[in-house]
Amino acid sequence: MHNKGFIFDLDGVIVDTAKYHYLAWKHLADELGIPFTKEQNEQFKGVSRKRCLEILLDWGNLKVSQEQFNNWLAEKNEDYLSYIDTMTEEEILPDVTKVLKYLQKHRVPMALGSASKNARAILKKVGLIPYFNTIVDGTQVTKAKPDPEVFLMAAKELNITPANCVVFEDAIAGIEAANSAGMTSVGIGHKNTLSDAQYVFKDFTEIELNFIKELAEL
Repeated sequence: MHNKGFIFDLDGVIVDTAKYHYLAWKHLADELGIPFTKEQNEQFKGVSRKRCLEILLDWGNLKVSQEQFNNWLAEKNEDYLSYIDTMTEEEILPDVTKVLKYLQKHRVPMALGSASKNARAILKKVGLIPYFNTIVDGTQVTKAKPDPEVFLMAAKELNITPANCVVFEDAIAGIEAANSAGMTSVGIGHKNTLSDAQYVFKDFTEIELNFIKELAEL
């Protein structure tokens, strides 16, 4: 059994569901007559649904009852899920499968560590469930990243010590969570944004299998 474990965030690392969140928020914002741009959507990344709606209503200077607030939350999620429903394996980001196949072939334990409550449904849709030994998602964790809870839970389920875990993340809060858990952090995105990560790649097409081999100590 390997003493190294690999943990992957979902959104922006394996698939890009951010665009669906954007479309669902935009749909709601249009309905409420609040202007909403892709730039504003950046402020919603890695933020809870509840907090996003609070921010949106602030921008529109809207005060609403708790009941109305909850209805809009539910509406946004239904809308988002209808987009998720149309996902196929073509939504997997380039070269992610190459890395997953390599790790699986070498029997390196893998976990998914995501705040998304829809993580399982998404992995099922894109056909990646078989690669993961365990999935830790938003239905199991109580603390959001940068709290390391999700990654520590994944390490525990893989039965690998945190120091021997490698995390792939695209968000600043996720890199912070990996670092505070004492794990190796690999950022997927812009070097400037993810400067706290130990390694940064634009995407998986930049990652050589030799690099994975070294990280996994194969």
